[in-house]
Amino acid sequence: MTKGIGIDFGTSNSAAAIFDGDELRLVQLESADAIIPSATYIDRALTSKTGQMAVDQYIADNTGRTVELVPEVIGETSQFVEGGGQDGAPGEVETATEKVYGAAVTDSSLQGRLFRGTKRLLGDEDVRRLMVFDHPFRLVALITPLLLRIRQSIEAEVGTVASANLGYPVNFEGRDAFSNQLALSRLGEAFGYAGVKKQHFYPEPIAAAVSFLHSNAGAQGETLLCLDFGGGTLDFCVLRRDGQNFSVVATHGIGLGGDHLDQILFRELLFPELGKGEMWRRRGFDREIETRFPFEDFEDLLVNWAVTYTLNQNRFTTPVMERIAAGGPATHKFERLRDVIKHNLSYLIFARIKTLKADLSSQQSAYLDVPEIDLRVDLSRKHFEDLIAEPLARVAQALDETVAKAGMVHSDIDIVLGTGGSSLIPAVKQLLEDRFPQRVVEHDPFTSVAAGLAIANFRGLTFQP
Repeated sequence: MTKGIGIDFGTSNSAAAIFDGDELRLVQLESADAIIPSATYIDRALTSKTGQMAVDQYIADNTGRTVELVPEVIGETSQFVEGGGQDGAPGEVETATEKVYGAAVTDSSLQGRLFRGTKRLLGDEDVRRLMVFDHPFRLVALITPLLLRIRQSIEAEVGTVASANLGYPVNFEGRDAFSNQLALSRLGEAFGYAGVKKQHFYPEPIAAAVSFLHSNAGAQGETLLCLDFGGGTLDFCVLRRDGQNFSVVATHGIGLGGDHLDQILFRELLFPELGKGEMWRRRGFDREIETRFPFEDFEDLLVNWAVTYTLNQNRFTTPVMERIAAGGPATHKFERLRDVIKHNLSYLIFARIKTLKADLSSQQSAYLDVPEIDLRVDLSRKHFEDLIAEPLARVAQALDETVAKAGMVHSDIDIVLGTGGSSLIPAVKQLLEDRFPQRVVEHDPFTSVAAGLAIANFRGLTFQP
């Protein structure tokens, strides 16, 4: 029997599904989960780990490790040196060679490189290769191991993968008009290397809508709008349906995802508890100097957990330790900052932030609990919504643009479908409800895209932008 295969390679996580015309099931990609982190870890021997194993190895290899950056040789200079002969006679001319060193950029004790969120780079023409232990790796090579693992997991259940529908966002992140074409070309090449030869690319929000229509064949209404708010992108589509058949009226997408909201929460909730805004008193040549602690040097590395380990080098840890030694009422904040750096806790903190967001979806207040640094921060849903007011405004604007692009007004839409983890945020749900009262439904926020791709593959559905 022919089986439909769908693969949803996401910015943060990935999933796959199988559909045989009757049964729809998710593929077990991790030992206890159908969802796998979109991560690849490459060690010094250039062997790779993927998924949760990649994340775990990265954390283990960088916890407590002092980063030692050594100068990199970028060239050599040579000059002739005349040596002195005996009794003042001319000596032989010798060549003196000196190595030219650049900035201290090589991490001599680095065990491996972690790549997550690589999907965001696929549409960027300027990012062609990334260095991994002196070896240039194309972006395609960095995501192929994960895609290979996904294909092998599918084949363990159904045998050879003859073809698959592959999800993609309406708009990849990129700065030029050809970013989508470039990203799809790279993604197709990577899937090809992973053994998926017959490929059918299909927009992620349309796939989510296909999954909904399959599960809710009796749903009333001719026009459906889908909002897919994932980890890296926010995508929309408007469909006009006739039973199980439909036509695509409009699509739209912007580079805004749940990961952006997580970084806002880290900055607003964690930074003040790690020393941001605190003063630093230290002894100068002839007097004591009091300045604000240079926390801005730490910020970008803290909110990008895959590179937070680079803070564990002397130029960052020395001022932190000096500030701790100076004492004062804010000392405990810098002790937390020290522990975050030393024990590589940024990934763990982001995991707790995701839990906080989930808790606020079902209750009016919750707390961020990080006992590893003796920290608990209470947060109300109202305060959370205030913190993400700017991204919410962008969601509203993109939503209205999608309806206008379809040549419709809000009252023309019969069904509004929310999917993706961030679609569960009450403020996002309320934003939809305000525009489309009593027409908003939820559907399978984390796996609807993979499911819809499998159904579309089984039914031979294609899409031409």
